Amino acid sequence: MAKPHSLDLRERVVACVASGESCRPVAERFSVSVASVVRWSQLYRETGGVEASKMGGHRDPILAGERTWLLERIAQESDVTLRQLQAELAERGVKVCYGTVWNFVHDENLTFKKKHLAKRTGSS
Repeated sequence: MAKPHSLDLRERVVACVASGESCRPVAERFSVSVASVVRWSQLYRETGGVEASKMGGHRDPILAGERTWLLERIAQESDVTLRQLQAELAERGVKVCYGTVWNFVHDENLTFKKKHLAKRTGSS
């Protein structure tokens, strides 16, 4: 992902536009797009600053609302499969992919280890 232009550049561009220059020559002089010059000028008029907005963000997990139910369900039947959980969530009206269920289980530090049967005796 690209980084935002520096605050110094933004301020110089906006100062030129505020002094009466038109956007196209300012954009050419500072090697930025005309759209950026327009957006920065609008931002300055609206807020009084030209700071870049926060990039990226945080999304709450999709299954956060189902956490209690999922943990209780897993406690009831410890060998339930992720596909079963996915199907049961769909019955509850929460349609998610397999990876979403896996991410939930992983984030909760739950494991689904297969139970190994007694070792078979091999021919010696």
